[in-house]
Amino acid sequence: MSTAPTTVERPPATDAPASADRQRLKVFNVILELRAFIALIVLIIVFALLSDSYLTWDNLVTMTRHVAINAILAIGMLLVILTGGIDLSVGSIVGLSGVVAGVLLGGLDLGFLGVTAFPAVWVVVVLALVTGAGVGAVNGTVITRFGVAPFIATLGMLYVARGVALLISNGATYPNLGGSPALGNTGFDFLGTGKILTIPVPIWLMVLFAGAAVFLTRLTPFGRWIYAIGGNARAAELAGIKVNMVKRRVYMISGVCAAMSGLIIASELTSAAPQAGETFELNAIAAVVIGGTSLMGGRGTVRGALIGAFVIGFLADGLVIVGVSTFWQIVIKGTVIVLAVILDQSQQRIQRRGAAAAAAAQITAAAPPPSTATA
Repeated sequence: MSTAPTTVERPPATDAPASADRQRLKVFNVILELRAFIALIVLIIVFALLSDSYLTWDNLVTMTRHVAINAILAIGMLLVILTGGIDLSVGSIVGLSGVVAGVLLGGLDLGFLGVTAFPAVWVVVVLALVTGAGVGAVNGTVITRFGVAPFIATLGMLYVARGVALLISNGATYPNLGGSPALGNTGFDFLGTGKILTIPVPIWLMVLFAGAAVFLTRLTPFGRWIYAIGGNARAAELAGIKVNMVKRRVYMISGVCAAMSGLIIASELTSAAPQAGETFELNAIAAVVIGGTSLMGGRGTVRGALIGAFVIGFLADGLVIVGVSTFWQIVIKGTVIVLAVILDQSQQRIQRRGAAAAAAAQITAAAPPPSTATA
């Protein structure tokens, strides 16, 4: 007597543990991506509890004005790091641009003509920015044409630019950048102390540079080239991107950003010192790293760099307000930088685990249905 075959389906394998693990990875990844913003909120809350004057409007405006200088530096540094490079010369460019402005506003002696030239303020600003772009162009050329590592090339330029500033000024400070009304070269102090709609000009300049950087990185082919080079320079070159040209331009942009920061500082102090901007490159790098930019290149945003600059600035000013020693401020800032790098590495590991888990899930979904057994 024969019986009809009976098909017994195997129970489908459950992937609930894997799904839960992927959800946890997503949550951790979101938290790490928002780490700079979370840190900023925590800083504001802590210092507001420690000092009644921290959250006043006047103090917030003052702190934001301080942040603007480092934020503009960080924007230029961001573009360089996105390509996988680094620019250690920005602090020296800050000092050099201020000295150039001091020389021009004080009158440029043209001995061979027997006259002294007093350029208009806008000419002074343009020439100082061109100076920053020129130093950046030298950095980019040394890196791309001669194959020098960005760290070494810009470290050398750090000393060269600082030395040139000292040679021009003979180590002295230009004490008066007010210009002369009779000669039409007044108004330089507007960059540092002027206001538009009650908001200090440095803050407006920060917004202007940030907006230009967002437009550049998100809406132009040049911005896409920057990310492509940081992701894989060789692949970008094979895709037809002029890698060396892009790198030279980002170093020039970084130089312009540094020069603008130098002009703001000189304008605020109404004096130009060749020593201005020392260690500023470290603050810019710290802001970019805290904002979530990878030092390997290819990953980072203008928003993140700005938030990182606010974290550095609000932390420094908050420590001053609550009376923390200057020495401890240095220790705390260094600790924050190291912690930011550790969190960045943790985020990359979590992203790799998430990508691996997603790939495994796709393989499982694409696998053939389970076999059947006949009784």
